Amino acid sequence: MYVVFALVLGMCIRCGSAVPWTQQKLTHRAVTLTAEEIRSALAHTDLDQMWRRDLTPLLVTRYPGTAGSLAVQQHIKTTLGSLEAGWNVTEDSFESHTPYGPLTFTNLIATLDPSAKRRLVLACHYDSKYYPPQWHGREFQGATDSAVPCAMMLELARALDQELKAQKSAHPDLTLQLLFFDGEEAMFQWTATDSLYGSRHLAQQMESTPHPTGATDTNLLHGIDLFVLMDLIGAPGPRFGSQFSSTSRWLTRLQHIERRLHFMGQLVDHPSDVQYFWPYLPVGFVQDDHVPFLNRGVRVLHLIPTPFPSVWHTFDDNEENLDRSSIQNLNKIVQIFALEYLNARPVDPQNPQNAP
Repeated sequence: MYVVFALVLGMCIRCGSAVPWTQQKLTHRAVTLTAEEIRSALAHTDLDQMWRRDLTPLLVTRYPGTAGSLAVQQHIKTTLGSLEAGWNVTEDSFESHTPYGPLTFTNLIATLDPSAKRRLVLACHYDSKYYPPQWHGREFQGATDSAVPCAMMLELARALDQELKAQKSAHPDLTLQLLFFDGEEAMFQWTATDSLYGSRHLAQQMESTPHPTGATDTNLLHGIDLFVLMDLIGAPGPRFGSQFSSTSRWLTRLQHIERRLHFMGQLVDHPSDVQYFWPYLPVGFVQDDHVPFLNRGVRVLHLIPTPFPSVWHTFDDNEENLDRSSIQNLNKIVQIFALEYLNARPVDPQNPQNAP
């Protein structure tokens, strides 16, 4: 009986059925792209175009309920809707009480393949902090907080459009999801109820939504392999430390990608092989949009610099004070990270049938 059981177990391991899909995230292995594949993948990313197409439209006053917020929502939906990969974009709109009365908030959820059981999630918030005009007379752009991360996610989707389109059919059980949160900022003063409006609502919604469709004991949160939250990106010299030991190996992988791209000459104004990612640098806990997901057992990789940018929550958090080099470099690193996690390889334009 032992021999028979061992044989059956071995067969299950080989066919992949020994590990429940909800646990495959724990043993997931990313591919490692060759230098030639990296160059091919990064040939489509363009900082100047990202700046013009995506960042500039986001650098507006966009706290919840404003015309700027609606314009940013439309820009995100239009951009993703124009891509060949075929994103499914949905809205999570709801009303919540704030210190200024009830407001409507809208999260945007873009999923490459909604039928896939497992998702790599990239997330950011698109709202800007509210400053009453009668107090300050100036408008807060929130360039690092968080227009740049939003633009980076849109640039990733656009630059890797063909690769993601191919990945969608090659790996039907694993997909990419982009979350754009509304209402991360406190409207008046940070409290448990005056902050994280969008992420609190969406985490609760996901927890109550069966996944896959018709499931009785798993929900959309079970489908999140890794929740990568990007915030306060765009200032010079960012350093990302480790908040959670459960995902430190993925921060280590980002460090390895940074080193590989450095030695390939793909990074600009990058004098040493490691500048950004420090998996052995412990950092303190930060309240951010990952918290409602973390509290429900989701594995989180929080990409927020330590220390915060010097312009944080000041009117100097604007386009003028952004660092183009670090944004360009982080664009490339995150794009390669996403491809490798998704086991996706660049599409050869001369031979599109050679897709993953």
